[in-house]
Amino acid sequence: MAAPGKLSTCRLPPLPTIREIIKLFRLQATKQLSQNFLLDLRLTDKIVRKAGNLANAYVYEVGPGPGGITRSILNADVAELLVVEKDTRFIPGLQMLSEAAPGKLRIVHGDVLTFKVEKAFSESLKRPWEDDPPNVHIIGNLPFSVSTPLIIKWLENISCRDGPFIYGRTQMTLTFQKEVAERLTANTGSKQRSRLSVMAQYLCNVRHIFTIPGRAFVPKPEVDVGVVHFTPLIQPKIEQPFKLVEKVVQNVFQFRRKYCHRGLGMLFPEAERLENTGRLLELADIDPTLRPRQLSISHFKSLCEVYRRMCDEDPQLFAYNFREELRQRKIKKKEKQDDAKSYRL
Repeated sequence: MAAPGKLSTCRLPPLPTIREIIKLFRLQATKQLSQNFLLDLRLTDKIVRKAGNLANAYVYEVGPGPGGITRSILNADVAELLVVEKDTRFIPGLQMLSEAAPGKLRIVHGDVLTFKVEKAFSESLKRPWEDDPPNVHIIGNLPFSVSTPLIIKWLENISCRDGPFIYGRTQMTLTFQKEVAERLTANTGSKQRSRLSVMAQYLCNVRHIFTIPGRAFVPKPEVDVGVVHFTPLIQPKIEQPFKLVEKVVQNVFQFRRKYCHRGLGMLFPEAERLENTGRLLELADIDPTLRPRQLSISHFKSLCEVYRRMCDEDPQLFAYNFREELRQRKIKKKEKQDDAKSYRL
């Protein structure tokens, strides 16, 4: 078995290079899908090493594209590699890899946003949440267009312990735009601190493990790329429903340059906004003049706990959406204006 962090000596037979695969199947990155190919196998090997010891592991790779990271994963002597690829143009090249690694590579033509990975591997791989992470890993060079919605989806899965996390505290090693990677790992007070920082860090140990320069990709993106590793926490730092935490955090950061009371006020209908915002901040013991980036996970924990109690007192409160209230107000204003015009005519 390979030592931790080392690629196994088990290697694929000689194959065309990734660049040759791209030429052979006339592949081009699609701008609409935010595709960028990583051709340097030294870098794909490094991503796989940073994922941990994959010898005899079960790996789910998202967005394999022409198969650069796929090769590095197979060379790590995994028990099984499942790849889910939306773009049919890449399937023939992946099938070539499957033939070179009999019984190791399973290819699914599908969308990672809807694929049911909880049914992909044997139930025997499941481990209790309190145990060490299971022998299941998620690895991927994510298209920029899906990276944020996908990680939010998986964070909700972690909160509910379903999806890929039905096996236990499944670890993830994923690529993001460098700016997104910095947001995911930003500390309290940092200029990069954002909604993503809080949502990821209250559920996971998150590490920005290294940066890949944009010039390493084909075509070259306008930004560098960060590789981020996630390990779900045994105990979340905020023990409230994911949707409630998400609503509080989103409202706070929608006015990121304002004092935090500005965004928190949008949790409440206008008629009782001032009173309820003051009550929320007082009960949570939060200084209303703190900026969103100055709020720690502990601050958000207190805010979510108090907001939960307020929602329990008023069952309609959680469903309130200030944008919908604003929209209804505009509709009524327009109706009054139309009525006035009709009266004058």
